[in-house]
Amino acid sequence: MATIGTAFNIATGALDADQAALDIVANNTANVNTPGYTVETPTWEQNDSASLGGMNFGTGVSMTGAQSQRDSVLEQAMQQQTQTESASASRLTALDQIQTIFSGATSAGTDTDSASGVGSDLTSFFDTLSSLEASPADDSVRQSVLSAAGTLASDFNSAASQLEGQRQSLDEQSTSVVEQANTLLTDIAQLNVQIGSTSPNADAGTLEDQRQQDLTNLSQLIGVRTVTTENNGLTVTTMGGGLLVSEGQAYQMTSGEDDGVSHFFDAEGADITLDLTSGGGQLGGILTARDQDIPEVESSLDQLAYSVATQVNKVNELGSDLNGNKGAAIFGLPASATAADPAGSAAGISVVMTDPSQIAAAALEAGSSDNTNVVAMANLENQGIVNGVSPTSFFSDMVTSLGSVTSEVSGENTAQQASLTQLNDQIGSISGVNLNDEAAQLETLEQSYQAASKLFTTLDQVMVSALNLGVQTTYS
Repeated sequence: MATIGTAFNIATGALDADQAALDIVANNTANVNTPGYTVETPTWEQNDSASLGGMNFGTGVSMTGAQSQRDSVLEQAMQQQTQTESASASRLTALDQIQTIFSGATSAGTDTDSASGVGSDLTSFFDTLSSLEASPADDSVRQSVLSAAGTLASDFNSAASQLEGQRQSLDEQSTSVVEQANTLLTDIAQLNVQIGSTSPNADAGTLEDQRQQDLTNLSQLIGVRTVTTENNGLTVTTMGGGLLVSEGQAYQMTSGEDDGVSHFFDAEGADITLDLTSGGGQLGGILTARDQDIPEVESSLDQLAYSVATQVNKVNELGSDLNGNKGAAIFGLPASATAADPAGSAAGISVVMTDPSQIAAAALEAGSSDNTNVVAMANLENQGIVNGVSPTSFFSDMVTSLGSVTSEVSGENTAQQASLTQLNDQIGSISGVNLNDEAAQLETLEQSYQAASKLFTTLDQVMVSALNLGVQTTYS
C-alpha cells in the first residue's frame, strides 16, 4: 500500500508540474506581442529518492519555477548600439533642418527662401556693382546697388535668425529629454527595490523585463553604463561615471542656463553637459547639433557677413561719391563685431546708406564719370577677402561642408540601424516568443499530462482491486 501511495504521489506531482508548465506556455503565447517580454521556460527538478528495503526509488518531479531566457552580453551590446544609433539619428534630423535653411526648401510655416539666397544674392550684389561700372552716374543703377545690398543683408539676418531659432528649439528638446530620463531613472530604482525583495538571487521574470525595457528606453535618451549588484539590483551611471541610480535611489539630473542655453548637472551639482554630449542617446545628438554643428555654421556666416561688409565699406570710403564727397559706409555691423571675433555680424548686418548718390564709384577728385573705385569694389567678388577665399567660394564651401557632415552622419546612422536590427534579431531568437516552439512544447506537455493522468487512473483501478481483495463488488 505504501508503494501504491507513493506512486499516487508521483502521478499527482507530475500532473501538478505539467499543469504549471502548461501555464508558462500559455503565458508566453499571450505575451507574444508584449514589448520587452522575455520568453520563459519551466525549470524541472527531480525529487529526492526514497529508500525502501535497502533499495532507492525515485519520487517523481517538481517544477521549481520559470526561467527567463536572457543573454546579458547581447543585451549590453544592444544598449550600447541603441545609444549610438539614437545619437546619430537625432543629430541627422538637426543637420537636415540646418541644410533646409540654405537649400531653398520651404518647411511648414517657415519660408526659408530668403536665407537660402545668401549665395545668389552675393553674386547679384557684385553684379550690380559691375553694372555701375558702365554708368557710374546713373541714379537707377546706383539704387539697384543699394537694393541688392539690402536684400543681401536681409538674407544674412534671416539665416542667422533661423539658425538661432533652431538652436533654441534643440535646447528645449534637450530639457524635455532629461525630464523623460529622470522619470525612467525613478522607475528603474523602484524596480530594483521590488526585484531585491522578491528575487535577490534568481530570475525575477516580468520585473526584470520591465526594468530592461526601461533601460532600453533610457538608452534611447541618454548614454549610460550599468552594473548588476549582488542582490540582483542595477547601478546606472552616465558614460563619464555620474551616478544616476543606486539600489532603490534615483539621482535626478537638473538643468540651468549658461550662456543662453541649458546645461545639465548631476545630483552633486557637477556640470555633466559634456558627458551627456559625448555619451550618446538622443540627448547626445541634440547637444552635438546645438553646441557644435549650429555654432560652426553661425561662425562661418558671421565671418562672411563681416568680411563682405568691412571690405566693401573700406573700398567705398577710399573713393568719391556723386557729389564729390569722400565715400561713406554702405553696411552697418554690430559694435561688438571685430575681425578677431565677428560674432553677431550675420544677425546684425544692415544697410546704413540711404542716398544712392553716396556710393563712391569714382576715385578721389576724379569726377562723377569716373568708375575706378566701383571697379575695385566689384573686383572684391573674386578676391580672397574671407579667410583667403572669395565670398561666393566661401559660402559654397560652407554649404558643401555642411552637406558632407550630413552625408557622413547619415551613412553612420544607416550602418548603425543595420547593426541594431541584427542585434535585435539575435536577441529575438533567444528571448523572443516563437509560436512554433511554444506549440511543440504544448504538445509535449499535453502528452506528459495525459500519461500522468493514465497512470493515475491505472493506480486507482489497482487500489480498488486491492481494497476488494479481488472480489467483484459494487465498490469502485
